[in-house]
Amino acid sequence: MSTLAPTLAEVVDLVHGWYPPGTADDWDAVGLAAGDPDAPVRRILLAVDPVLATAQEAAGWEADLLITHHPLFLRGVHGVAETTPKGRTLATLTRAGCGLLTAHTNADHADPGVSDALARALGLRDVRPVRPTGEALDKLVVFAPVGDADAVRSALAAAGAGHVGDYDTVSYTTSGEGRFRPLEGANPTVGRVGELELTDELRIEAVLPRRRRTDVVRAVLAAHSYEEVAYDIIELADPGTARAGMGRVGDVDETTLGVYAEKVAASLPPTARGVLIGGDHDRGVRRVAVCGGAGDFLLADAMAANADVYVTSDLRHHVAGEFLEQGGPSLLDVSHWAAEWTWLPELAERLGEALADQAPGDTVEIRVSTICTDVWQGRA
Repeated sequence: MSTLAPTLAEVVDLVHGWYPPGTADDWDAVGLAAGDPDAPVRRILLAVDPVLATAQEAAGWEADLLITHHPLFLRGVHGVAETTPKGRTLATLTRAGCGLLTAHTNADHADPGVSDALARALGLRDVRPVRPTGEALDKLVVFAPVGDADAVRSALAAAGAGHVGDYDTVSYTTSGEGRFRPLEGANPTVGRVGELELTDELRIEAVLPRRRRTDVVRAVLAAHSYEEVAYDIIELADPGTARAGMGRVGDVDETTLGVYAEKVAASLPPTARGVLIGGDHDRGVRRVAVCGGAGDFLLADAMAANADVYVTSDLRHHVAGEFLEQGGPSLLDVSHWAAEWTWLPELAERLGEALADQAPGDTVEIRVSTICTDVWQGRA
């Protein structure tokens, strides 16, 4: 990144490096929704919702970028006239020259992500995902003559194989003896038709994302000199050590549901709805599961994690009632906006540090919106 103000494209690349769009749920709509990728970014506003109030705040502050958790265009639209809420929001940003970037379920799945921030806000220790998610992996084993080894390894790396943690071009090679007899019609690179051939060969192994399987195999076949290439694809089991995933579960000092509910209320931004308690106020609490946003899809997972209480938002009446009747964890239903707001200060700090490292001497101002965009703004 240059010593000048970063461009919008550079900030997008930074955010996508932490929260890859490919990890978002299939139904989601994440990434850059508005803005000129070449425009400089000197002010960034962070908010949960891309609504008129936060768009006006961004415009009034002369922000160059608004980063939100929720998408503006989650479902298809046929127009963005200013007669619609989405149209007014987009027009406000566009007139102000402010871009819009969304990190939604890709930020939910990430490590650290939205539920990590909620877990920290609520005092959880020894945190791990409630429902771990990790990319499915294969191992490709290919047998090649010694002279092909460098070309095959390079092809593996270029096609996306051999990435392990913070390392790339990772492979393992062992030597052995290849044995074959070319038959009529063959055009062997090594040996003669009708004669048994013994040759020094190498067994080359590399791990790859399963989604890259076809590309990797094609690359290896193209780099290999043999007419018929011997290779295996082995699907690897989930090691159960994933740090990414939906929700988080961890421990707190032993307390009761009623007391812990008060702690939750005090730890989140205040909202009109407060914290709803489902369960016996005197029930003991030691293990807590959390999920930012609407989390009833994780109810069974929270039970399987042996949580004493599950903290999330937007629980449905019948689903929550049946869950409690089945002996599941107690429930704390909190504001959707408040739970996810806890991620914004952590994102602001992360952005500030990264941009300071990449553009020394050039300050990008970052602000977290405190406008409460929770749907429920009062109670009778």
